[in-house]
Amino acid sequence: MPNISRAEVAHLAKLARLAVTDQELDVFAGQLDHILDAVAKVGEVAAEEIPPTSHAVPLTNVFRDDVVVPGLTQQEALAGAPAAEDGRFRVPRILGEEQ
Repeated sequence: MPNISRAEVAHLAKLARLAVTDQELDVFAGQLDHILDAVAKVGEVAAEEIPPTSHAVPLTNVFRDDVVVPGLTQQEALAGAPAAEDGRFRVPRILGEEQ
């Protein structure tokens, strides 16, 4: 005997704005009943002495510590550039004069 009735399935379908046939109501009632039974079994297993977890195994931070290291000087950065001007990379103009 299903715990959820055809009328309840029809009401849910109406709320979700789904058009379902009478045959689909019967199928969905059975499927939703199985889903509700599975959720109830999970609820039976959960105990108060078991703390909630987000992962099955403990996680550790895999990131390295931030370490400040010296970067390139302006001259070193521009040393490999094909063209430089006024201490900056020189790139070809891509916009026309009208912009």
